[in-house]
Amino acid sequence: MPKHTLTTESGAPVADNQNSASAGLGGPLLIQDQQLIEKLARFNRERIPERVVHARGSGAYGYFEVTDDVTGFTRADFLNTVGKRTETFIRFSTVADSLGGADAVRDPRGFALKFYTEEGNYDLVGNNTPVFFIKDPIKFPDFIHSQKRDPFTGIQEADNVWDFWSHSPEATHQVTWLFGDRGIPASYRHMNGYGSHTYQWTNAQGEAFFVKYHFKTNQGVRSLSSEQAAEQVGADANSHQRDLVQAIERGVNPSWTLHVQIMPAAEAADYRFNPFDVTKVWPHSDYPLQRVGRLVLDRNPDNVFQEVEQAAFSPNNFVPGIGPSPDKMLQGRLFAYADAQRYRLGVNHTLLAVNAPKATEAVNYGRDGLAATRNGKRGLKNYEPNSYEGPSQTDLALSAPQAVSGWTGTHEAPLHVKDDHFFQAGELYRLMSEDEKSRLIANIAGFLSQVTRDDVIERNLAHFHAADTEYGARLEESVRALREG
Repeated sequence: MPKHTLTTESGAPVADNQNSASAGLGGPLLIQDQQLIEKLARFNRERIPERVVHARGSGAYGYFEVTDDVTGFTRADFLNTVGKRTETFIRFSTVADSLGGADAVRDPRGFALKFYTEEGNYDLVGNNTPVFFIKDPIKFPDFIHSQKRDPFTGIQEADNVWDFWSHSPEATHQVTWLFGDRGIPASYRHMNGYGSHTYQWTNAQGEAFFVKYHFKTNQGVRSLSSEQAAEQVGADANSHQRDLVQAIERGVNPSWTLHVQIMPAAEAADYRFNPFDVTKVWPHSDYPLQRVGRLVLDRNPDNVFQEVEQAAFSPNNFVPGIGPSPDKMLQGRLFAYADAQRYRLGVNHTLLAVNAPKATEAVNYGRDGLAATRNGKRGLKNYEPNSYEGPSQTDLALSAPQAVSGWTGTHEAPLHVKDDHFFQAGELYRLMSEDEKSRLIANIAGFLSQVTRDDVIERNLAHFHAADTEYGARLEESVRALREG
């Protein structure tokens, strides 16, 4: 005997789930068969729109534990006591490919972390690289179009990728990261994570600091060569997903140590390059890493669709003591991430279990919409201010105010002394060993040599020449050899 009775969506018992109702033995089927119609109709609607970027992802639950006192820099409650633990959910992802894409590919990895704090959910959305390809969100849709499948051929085209980069010299630093040895992580457990953007911390005294987040893997960084990755994709396209699930099921719980770089807000204006430019890093010699705590993953989701595919992150989900910076790319994402989830999942996606606060309760006047389940109790008002018992504002800003001045308009970012697109890419190249340089050159040349237009190749080569003379010369020679061969 079954433990439970199978029912329809309305709760009525199902008499037969193996045979459709028909007009006589072997006759046509009947539209009155509720179970058949309901199952087929629901099946047709099982898929929601996939993410335009970061579609292919994996997730896990865990906790963040504070190991070092940072109360001098932020009043965030979840960071206020050494030893304090906060439940977390993380989603790793590739960026460019679709939901059915392979894991072991040369692509940045998303590193999106949700902290279920007692002051509400805090979302930290970053990558496995400390920098990005562009620094203004108005270029983001075009950038992604250039990286994804061509509308005619249906595949990623080298011409499109490198043509966009040839017109975007600020991408040179991230391109150097992407085609270097860390461009294809061996697994999600064996890569670092970064907030990438600059954020603001505010302490209890109202002092403001700008910060960058660095999650250093405690498993050690391990990456794949292009050849190893091709073999891995052929053997198991789901290698990263499988590795993460199996590791946690075995009790081998992945962990990362969080460090931050901290810049007093007053130092930002006169720093030698724009500290809010996401195409650049802050040298550790200027702002050393300071340890904050550790992230541990210890539980797999029970249902990938429900908890990973429907997980929604927004960098605009701040808590008191943490806020945004003038980073242009961050500013664009403050809107775009949440809006993407309103489109994919509906305006009430924050009520889904994986997205809802766990250590506190969301209390506001949001009402109605598709799948509304929290419309308030009988007699409660749906507007504010009111004279009844509804929630009201605190009058306490989450973060410190930032001074602004000047005329409205479309401005380029303010120039600092060392603001150029190439010097940090050159510094990264010069840090590499000879073997690392050779692999970097081979990786870039192998892709760039596929471009069919000489002018696009020349524009890109000029960027690498500007970063480092040797870098450019070796790459130019390698591209020429591949094209002539």
